[in-house]
Amino acid sequence: MFAPRFVRFGFLILLVLLGIGCNSSYTVPEKVTLGLVSYGEENVSLDKYEGFKNYIAAKTKSIVELEPAYNELRAMEQIRRKRWDIVFATPGLAAIAMDKQLYEPLFSMGEVSSRQRSLLIVRDDSPIQKIPDLMNKTIALGQIGSAAGYYVPLYDLYGLTLADIRFAPTPKTVLQWVKEGRVDAGALSEKNFEIYRRQFRQTKFKTIHTSRWIPSGVVLLSPTVERNRERQIRKFMSEVPGNIAADAGYIPSAKIPKYNQFIELIKKVKPLEARIKETPVILLPKASDNTNKTD
Repeated sequence: MFAPRFVRFGFLILLVLLGIGCNSSYTVPEKVTLGLVSYGEENVSLDKYEGFKNYIAAKTKSIVELEPAYNELRAMEQIRRKRWDIVFATPGLAAIAMDKQLYEPLFSMGEVSSRQRSLLIVRDDSPIQKIPDLMNKTIALGQIGSAAGYYVPLYDLYGLTLADIRFAPTPKTVLQWVKEGRVDAGALSEKNFEIYRRQFRQTKFKTIHTSRWIPSGVVLLSPTVERNRERQIRKFMSEVPGNIAADAGYIPSAKIPKYNQFIELIKKVKPLEARIKETPVILLPKASDNTNKTD
């Protein structure tokens, strides 16, 4: 008696499975990947993106995943490979992505403010007072891809000869190296300086140079996103509740900043990249490169 019942039960299960397999209305939700630079620390709270992630998932009926990169170098690799669908891009990453037409700008991540600048920082007891005093000194820069930590300071240091350049993985590391005397000066954004200086209360720093304005970051969309999905994302991101947009750091109503001048600045810095790992570091293009810096 047991065997026939077991066979009938197994047959019923098989019918159910076949029914599910043949149900053409069942579809696997598409995946939307959100990318951003986090540094793995508190200056970018990933919890702030939960509301946005849940909102986009509900509206587009997609699986939405947040993928942080812990510095600009890793983020650039993801952007070049178009691994992220939506990118909350810092200015340096936005400039590269838009210049190479790798991504399309969607929304501004804020208006230009006094914190969208690059600073050159030294210890308060350092005799260094201005950029020419950095001649034959060692400085810390951020990773390639960073506007305030890499491109802008290189531009401002153009023509100088340095003993060495060291590349810090995060802005906090820049201040740590300055504090410890491992470098004479370091470059980071004004915003990150205000965040991290509080963690070095026993050390006083001073600013020897403040850069020009840097455009705000931009929310970017990958060209690999299907057109109907792209229209959905644009619509829902523009209609997002204000508190969710604020936490995610973008302003639906703000104009996308003009990046032409900043892209040109990056192009003028590019010829210096052949020099930055030499010792000493002569921040002038090699003789074979006729590119000159002009304001």
